[in-house]
Amino acid sequence: MNPLSLPIYELEEPLVAALRAASEASDAVGKPAGVRVLVQAPTGSGKSTQIPKILLKHGFADSAGNEASGPASGGQIVILQPRRLATRMLAKRVAAELGSALGETVGYQIRLESRTSAATRIRFVTEGVLLRQMLGDPELRGVSAILFDEFHERHLYGDITLARALQIQRSTRPDLRLIVMSATLDTATLEAYLAPCRVLTSAGRSFPVEIEYLPRPVNFDTEPVWELAAKYLEEALARRASDGGGSQPDGDVLIFMPGAYEIGRTVQAIGARRALRDFECFPLHGDLPAAEQDRALERSAGGAAPGARRKIIVSTNVAETSLTIEGVTLVIDSGLARVARYDPHRGINTLLVEKISIASADQRAGRAGRTAPGRCLRLWTQREHERRAPQEVPEVKRLDLAEVVLTLKASGIADVAGFPWIEPPNPAALMRAEQLLKDLGGVSREDSANAHSKITELGRRMLRFPLHPRYARMLIEAEKRGCVREVALMAALTQDRSFLLKNVPKSVEAERERRLGEAHTSDFLLLMRAWEAAAEARFDVEFCRALGIHAQAARQVGPVFQQFLNIAQREGLELETGPAAESELRKCVLAGFSDQVARRLDAGTLRCDLVHGRRGLLSRESVCQQAPLLVVAEITEVGGRGEVATLLGLATEIEEAWLEELFPGDYSVTTGVGYDEAAKRVVARHERRFRDLVLEAKVSGDEVPPSEAAALLAREVLAGRIALKHWDEAVEQWIIRVNRLAEWFPELESSPITEEDRATLIEQLCYGESSARAVREKPVMPVLREWLSAEQLAALDLYLPERLVMGNGQRSGRGGRARLRYLPEGPPILSARIQELYDVEGKFTLGQGRVPVRIEVLAPNQRPIQITDDLTSFWREQYPKIRAELSRRYPRHEWRA
Repeated sequence: MNPLSLPIYELEEPLVAALRAASEASDAVGKPAGVRVLVQAPTGSGKSTQIPKILLKHGFADSAGNEASGPASGGQIVILQPRRLATRMLAKRVAAELGSALGETVGYQIRLESRTSAATRIRFVTEGVLLRQMLGDPELRGVSAILFDEFHERHLYGDITLARALQIQRSTRPDLRLIVMSATLDTATLEAYLAPCRVLTSAGRSFPVEIEYLPRPVNFDTEPVWELAAKYLEEALARRASDGGGSQPDGDVLIFMPGAYEIGRTVQAIGARRALRDFECFPLHGDLPAAEQDRALERSAGGAAPGARRKIIVSTNVAETSLTIEGVTLVIDSGLARVARYDPHRGINTLLVEKISIASADQRAGRAGRTAPGRCLRLWTQREHERRAPQEVPEVKRLDLAEVVLTLKASGIADVAGFPWIEPPNPAALMRAEQLLKDLGGVSREDSANAHSKITELGRRMLRFPLHPRYARMLIEAEKRGCVREVALMAALTQDRSFLLKNVPKSVEAERERRLGEAHTSDFLLLMRAWEAAAEARFDVEFCRALGIHAQAARQVGPVFQQFLNIAQREGLELETGPAAESELRKCVLAGFSDQVARRLDAGTLRCDLVHGRRGLLSRESVCQQAPLLVVAEITEVGGRGEVATLLGLATEIEEAWLEELFPGDYSVTTGVGYDEAAKRVVARHERRFRDLVLEAKVSGDEVPPSEAAALLAREVLAGRIALKHWDEAVEQWIIRVNRLAEWFPELESSPITEEDRATLIEQLCYGESSARAVREKPVMPVLREWLSAEQLAALDLYLPERLVMGNGQRSGRGGRARLRYLPEGPPILSARIQELYDVEGKFTLGQGRVPVRIEVLAPNQRPIQITDDLTSFWREQYPKIRAELSRRYPRHEWRA
């Protein structure tokens, strides 16, 4: 196909015009506004390969490549791709179309591989590569434009890199051009985020694709997805043969599977079917050698010479976007993908097999209609399809953010919550990431609650490793201890579920012990021995079965182990150092998982306390049953009967001295006083702690300073755990009287009792005591009365008495006095039965007439029937009505006419 005939060229003129017009624009304060363009074009329109060429053609990248001339001189066109395979293949295709060797005008760069030169003007990169370039050169000298391809996938590093590029453009590089491209962009959200920006849309061209679903749901546990794909492919070809071609499409086949394992089984299943032997079958995924990837993506049989064999390509979602595979007319979609997601069990990001969204399914189906009418068979029912999520969840909402937070800290962004995220992550996820980095030593522990942590030198070194910070920290520690190879294997063993089967028969347990030996100090050591034994046996199924090893799962550890070794070697770590001491290996585990240190609570159970206030149960399968102090690499929450149990797995025994050796700032020995809840008294306490985890606490009979004892007892009283027997309603009334005295008679210069003062008074009450019992029985009023001077106490009783003498000769309450109730607001209230008020007229006041009294008239049963400020008006207006009603209810009482 001639590239110039691709649909994207309908946008060439408006794109170039938008880039040039925006270059000349300025913002409200007269600064260059910066160029930002959104391009929406369907898969197969040519945006990934042709837009970089359009920019090169129209001079948006200088040909000299002179980075020293400053950022305004232009430079490379950088295209960010979410996947390594697409990065390499797109670079190869564009180089071929331009007639240059790969690495000259067009090159690519991924984490561990680079094909570029001083002449490179178009550079395809994976997302993390450019972000790391921004760390070393915040002005991005030598870069004239950045293209964000397939941005709808919303990869975490793509989001972060776009945000950083915007910051750079709005500060030091207004000449930097930013183009965001995708087949299915959420243009409303991005247009608002990038404003001002230009939106360009291409309709593209595609052929119709017939969608077919399964007639019934399928359980892939009982009917493996690879067998199902091979079966339906065979049936599809048989139907085409039976109708002589008919409407069934010719061409090649593309099968989507979630991962390399499923791809391998699919290739085997296809090879076992006689009707499919005329096809060439190729796997396609990111971990294949480049030569095998190239074979799968070579021009398909649909466009090859007559007689060429048709192809079946079995691919992960690397073939879902970016790469157009010519000649495909039939897609079989498993509906599954390996999705990066935070795994709380291991505290890392991992790839989990999940159902794809409707948007991804549509992308996959579109692969069958690029060059001719096609068909897509989905291995799920139409009803199941309707229940799928419409879009993928952005990675920022589902991944561990520790590595990204460390990268942002290295960029000088201390306040990561204030970073201009396209969609802000969950605040709890940010806090978790920052806490982990503090625990690993990658960022500082700030004393102030408002201070933002900064990256440390150790954190900068950790960032050099393209790994989760846990494993970077482990490898750095391993270098010091001469055990890099062993720790690389340990790290590889944590990347997926354990291949060592649980709940195996006793015969298997005995065989394990015979072949692998005993391992009482670390579950890692047992796993390492099991994997090495399986590898030596070439993962023989019978050998593995005898040891309770899942052979395929164990085999998958190998490539990951090699990847860790490659990274370590690239960073200059020594691999061949001879056998390492077991204790050194365990220290390396502690370095990477110090946030999961656990202490056994007792020898009789598996209960443990962990740092950060957590508690859990050590797994019964762990070899560390007798270890008093542990570090665990897996924390699993298991629900049941309305409760959640926290299980601790992949444990390693550690020694307390190692905590002080590796994390001296987090280990402390303190001597002080504490409240012993069991004894209900204040005691002298000696503690050893790692962060907030108490490793050991001893209580002694040493004398406790009275002031410290009083403060601790007061804290228990204020928390409601010690009740003061004599702090009753009378005490509360006394406090209110004191506060109203200060309010109504300021000339006495008495101070009110605030909530803070209450705490002080309680502490004074506790002074000289050491037990809850003594405090509980202690009289309260003697301490409270010391708040006032003798003159103020006399004024309190004179101006605001507890009771008021009646003037009618009737006996009321104590010695003919009526009870007064004081309130925090409003006048005091005098409460008296109606018969006690006979012959009493007028109004009542206190404090030499300064404080009015409100009268609460009570029925014979002591319940209020009327509140009044003036008894004279009460007798005249309300009493006749009240008497008529109450005299019938209480005939034995006196009712005056």
